[in-house]
Amino acid sequence: METITISESPKHVGETVKIGVWLTDKRSSGKIAFLQLRDGTGFFQGIIRKNDVDEATFDLAKHDLHQETSFYVTGEIAEDKRSKFGYEIHIKEIEIVGASEDYPIGNKEHGIDFLLDHRHLWLRSRKPWALMRIRSRVKLATMEFFDKHGFTQFDAPELTASAPEGTTELFDVKYFDEDAYLSQSGQLYGEAGCMALGKIYTMGPTFRAEKSKTRRHMTEFWMIEPEMAWMHQDESLKIQEQYVAYLVQDLIDHCATELEMVGRSVESLKPFTELPYPRITYKKAIEMLQEGGFDSKYGDDFGSPEETYLADQFNKPVFIMNYPRAIKAFYMPTNPEDDREVICADLLAPEGYGEIIGGSERSYDYDYITNKLEENGLSKKDYGWYDDLRKFGSVPHSGFGMGLERFLSWITLQDHIRENIPFPRMLNRLRP
Repeated sequence: METITISESPKHVGETVKIGVWLTDKRSSGKIAFLQLRDGTGFFQGIIRKNDVDEATFDLAKHDLHQETSFYVTGEIAEDKRSKFGYEIHIKEIEIVGASEDYPIGNKEHGIDFLLDHRHLWLRSRKPWALMRIRSRVKLATMEFFDKHGFTQFDAPELTASAPEGTTELFDVKYFDEDAYLSQSGQLYGEAGCMALGKIYTMGPTFRAEKSKTRRHMTEFWMIEPEMAWMHQDESLKIQEQYVAYLVQDLIDHCATELEMVGRSVESLKPFTELPYPRITYKKAIEMLQEGGFDSKYGDDFGSPEETYLADQFNKPVFIMNYPRAIKAFYMPTNPEDDREVICADLLAPEGYGEIIGGSERSYDYDYITNKLEENGLSKKDYGWYDDLRKFGSVPHSGFGMGLERFLSWITLQDHIRENIPFPRMLNRLRP
């Protein structure tokens, strides 16, 4: 007899198998009991009939199995066209492994504070389970996409000597006898990588010491940050939209069940796989906002209401291109068509989720970068190596960063928790 997982059950219809499971719920009616089971790979139903088992086994199923009890079930896999999964197990034997009494998360509505206090257990519930599976799939698809497009994965350090963009919103730590900081971006190191390897991407955790009160603010999140030598903005935007469309299609192909669990229909995602995505300039965006009744003027940055309005004018993600220099980072080059602007773009997601990607060309002019470092008060000691990238054979290059949590929030239609949540409850990523 083979031991399998729930996800493997379609391959074993009509066979007697053994599965290690946890109980999520149960109900009984006379001589039959229905057990809702999970094993980490999926959820399905186990049916136990009094006439098919001995009395002790049936009594155990009805009276001794409580929510989150762990046990082995042995039985025959059968098709179940009434269920979304399509299969169930007709149980013949039960072997309890770990008892569970008074499990705190019942099959009812719970407040978000309660769930976060019990997050170590809440992960077992269907929605968090689905969210984590989707997250895992996006990371795998990311590696597949960039590998297919000739990128090398490049690991940037998580402890740095300074801030990539001169911000003070850093978590400081002691690195032996020196000051160090948790990284807020792998970009600058990625630029060094692309000068050696051509096209690279980093993927890992980043940290911001700021209050987590809006969808724009998280203390810990993951970033995917490609850097590409010999590449200008038009080529970079094509890579960005291809990447997003690839992720969406991959989730449609591999996570339809999980998407349904979190309330996202596959049909609603299909338009986001259609390329190209629309592109408008920052100037055009200001005009659209003014026409829409916003008190926006040239030079303003966009907040959530502005981003939501702009994205609502399109049925798919939209690029906003070439923002004013004053509201963007020091390494972005001047737009030759308007020296007030830099060559950059943000990708706004529809449905009210705002910016999911920020990117730009990176200036490769040594004097320009040297001056910008001085203007921004960034020391030669800390950034001399970054200057060196322009000194020794620099080339046009571009890059972008996608916040994994922002992308997932949009794809799974989840809201950010709009309050400051202290550690350890800040470990929550997505609201139920």
